[in-house]
Amino acid sequence: MSLRSELGRVRGLGSAKSGLHHWWHQRLTAMALIPLTLWFVNGVLGHMDASHEALITWMASPFVSTMLVAFLLALFYHAKLGLQVVIEDYVHNEFHKIALLTIMKLLVAFAALLGVIAVLRISLAMP
Repeated sequence: MSLRSELGRVRGLGSAKSGLHHWWHQRLTAMALIPLTLWFVNGVLGHMDASHEALITWMASPFVSTMLVAFLLALFYHAKLGLQVVIEDYVHNEFHKIALLTIMKLLVAFAALLGVIAVLRISLAMP
């Protein structure tokens, strides 16, 4: 006995087997972003009155650079996952859906790459 509808059996439609993977990654990145965001906000607030040189020196330390890269990667991956769900759920034209997903993924990847390169330039430029 199958729980699939007759139309689903005829079309061969069923579970795409990717929903749990996507859901799990969203939850993992959300959990990672909690301490990373708290750390980031605390670090920025702690340097509000600092000079530009002091902020750059702080950002150039290996631990802070690593944390910033981890924050950026988790943030942009989480954003990509969330935007993908919104586009897949609310855009019904298949061509528009594919176009928007492609553009969104390229923009998110570009923004993440830009952020990581900025952190690396700061961290590698300091002696």
